[in-house]
Amino acid sequence: MRPKEGKRTYHSPKRDSAAGKTRARIISAANKQLRSAKGLQSLSLESVADQAGVTRLTVYNQFGSRRGLLEAVFDDVAFRGGLHRLPEALAEQDPRAALRRVVAIFCEFWYFNRRMLGQIIGAGVADSRLEAAIRARGERRRKLLAVILKRVEGAGRAPPEAFDEVVDMLFVLTSHAVFAGLADKGRSVQAVCRLVQDLAIRTLDRLDSGDD
Repeated sequence: MRPKEGKRTYHSPKRDSAAGKTRARIISAANKQLRSAKGLQSLSLESVADQAGVTRLTVYNQFGSRRGLLEAVFDDVAFRGGLHRLPEALAEQDPRAALRRVVAIFCEFWYFNRRMLGQIIGAGVADSRLEAAIRARGERRRKLLAVILKRVEGAGRAPPEAFDEVVDMLFVLTSHAVFAGLADKGRSVQAVCRLVQDLAIRTLDRLDSGDD
């Protein structure tokens, strides 16, 4: 008698492809709603299902909840906005060159999604779960900045509190709020980027100069 084999899961390439296309269509529909005049206020599993031409159950099975859908949209927006280039910036061994590239990438990202991200960040003030998701993604940026700062020659000599202070300052400088505040004065994305880069480098140099 042959031994029983474990249950095998059959994957159909056509079915997987169709599911991937459906998922992409749902994310695209949610993205369009977030960029509309009503923005986040009108976003629901039902409204996205209607726009994508699928059932609410299909959206639920793909994402589980409104927050799960938003997380998927965030990932899509991050990729389309150029955040996938961040590893290239980290590959720069010179911390100042790496920081300049990170600032440029985030300036372009904030500009690419300026209206939608402003609405989402504003809505997070009244939605604790959304705020938690936004904060968690922001912490990725903070960790990335810390990695770059550790390459600064004076970082090893700086007290931990001084190092953390510089990370916090750079975290604020590379935020959506700073970009939006500078861009609202009519500056181009390139002009804003140059301003933030200069401020970021001056902040980074605090570790070398020993300022406290």
